[in-house]
Amino acid sequence: MRITFCQGLLTGAIILNLLILYYVSRAQQQMMEKRKELGRGTRRAGQPAAGLGGGLGLLVGAGGEAGVVGVEGHGRGPRVTVLLREFENFENYVGDVANSFLRQRPELPFLAVSDTAPYPPLALPEGARLLVLSPSPDQPPQSHRPEFHVQTEFVLLVPDGVELEQPRAIERLIRELEGEGGGPVRLVAAPVLARSAVQCLHLRVNLREWTATYSPAASGSSGSVCTALQGDAVILIRTEDIFNLSVPLGQPLLSSLFVQTSLRGWKVKLLESPCFSANHRPLFSSAHNQWKADTRLKDATGKLMRRFGLKRLLLPDGKEQWYGCSKETPRCFGTVQDDTPDYIYLDRWTPPCCLRALRETTKYVINILESSGVRYWLEGGSLLGAVRHQDIIPWDYDVDLGIYLEDVPNCDHLKNLDSGSLVDANGYVWERAVEGDFYRVQYSEANHLHVDLWPFYSRNGVMTKDTWTEHKQDVEFPEHFLQPLVPMPFAGITAYSPNNHRAFLELKFGEGVIENPQYPNPAKKRLDRSKL
Repeated sequence: MRITFCQGLLTGAIILNLLILYYVSRAQQQMMEKRKELGRGTRRAGQPAAGLGGGLGLLVGAGGEAGVVGVEGHGRGPRVTVLLREFENFENYVGDVANSFLRQRPELPFLAVSDTAPYPPLALPEGARLLVLSPSPDQPPQSHRPEFHVQTEFVLLVPDGVELEQPRAIERLIRELEGEGGGPVRLVAAPVLARSAVQCLHLRVNLREWTATYSPAASGSSGSVCTALQGDAVILIRTEDIFNLSVPLGQPLLSSLFVQTSLRGWKVKLLESPCFSANHRPLFSSAHNQWKADTRLKDATGKLMRRFGLKRLLLPDGKEQWYGCSKETPRCFGTVQDDTPDYIYLDRWTPPCCLRALRETTKYVINILESSGVRYWLEGGSLLGAVRHQDIIPWDYDVDLGIYLEDVPNCDHLKNLDSGSLVDANGYVWERAVEGDFYRVQYSEANHLHVDLWPFYSRNGVMTKDTWTEHKQDVEFPEHFLQPLVPMPFAGITAYSPNNHRAFLELKFGEGVIENPQYPNPAKKRLDRSKL
């Protein structure tokens, strides 16, 4: 068979890509081998990183203070790289920080890390290097990857404006970390200026519920052990640990770091001393620069939360921060296929911002129905959620209410929907659903989270409809379930429900449905009940 020119060109491109992947893989393997040798004390001082060319490569200097065992031992290079990740281009003290550390510990590598090349350029002293994380088309892939530029056993993460006045402070941090052995403490921190400048926190990250919860942690006599820090601190971590994180140098640095380490069960030990000094506090000389920094911090936090899939933060003071959908934005998920939203395939449940919007919409709709004299009841999965959780099922994406068809003319929001949709004074959208003969109330024109209203009428003591969906729970049922309707807690309010909810639900879903939760379409995705 004759090979065309295009086929030959495509084959050559594939081979070239495979060679590039092989080269990068080999370089990474050599790097990890050298790093492990360094941890065992077999690496020589000044040995360059494997696979590095010129340009941004970090050169590790030899020499240093004799007798400071732990920072630099006999016959090997320095054990710590000082790394400054966060600073503002418009006002920073990176050069002063580098001078402070290199004046006291000239043998230590100092690395400033930035997403893009700083402007104005940094004025760095000899021995300090800048690493730009943004890839450049004329550089090999390892030139912008930090794991190729750190050749020491430990990384010391320092904030902008900090100073090293006590050379042995780093040695103390190393001793503390090594003293923890292979336990859960994988980071050691020291405060800047004073211990009171840093708060030790417990952090619980629940990816399934898109939520991170911070709470205060108690202090001990020899230091606090917790899962997160808030404030000004210098942090020591093993190089192997930090570069085993998915996003080792994300921003904001502490938020990114502790979300990842807490998910791995790692802890941080905050020492009472030593304290690192800082002449540049506050860090910014004007209110305008402080505002710019605060704005950038807020933006960076939002980007990080979205990157990690966290939509709700519960702070130590009880306040909440939200990073999901709102009334002005689309909901967090797209059109649902096969009754299975996309997040279920990711082993996640309904985002908390979506649940919040559903609760608000439900409360609003029920208030209008009750004030208009429209009889309603919790239907289907919403009744199931009320029985199990007194709330919406954690993975559900809408709310279902049954209504009496004969009561529809009592409600101004419903009676004229045959002529089109209605956007009311509070931004909710009332419409006839395109999928069938029922009503839908959307959270807003932008956000289509909704409450569905299913009209039934009584015929010979049976509640029925003229049209039906393919959902197995969409069936006729005896009217006696609605005589009388009974109040039930649901989604933060009291709603009405059928009077024998177990019999009603088992009629619709089958026996044992309350005790045996399952996703809407188990053929597509089954719920792992062992994780409940």
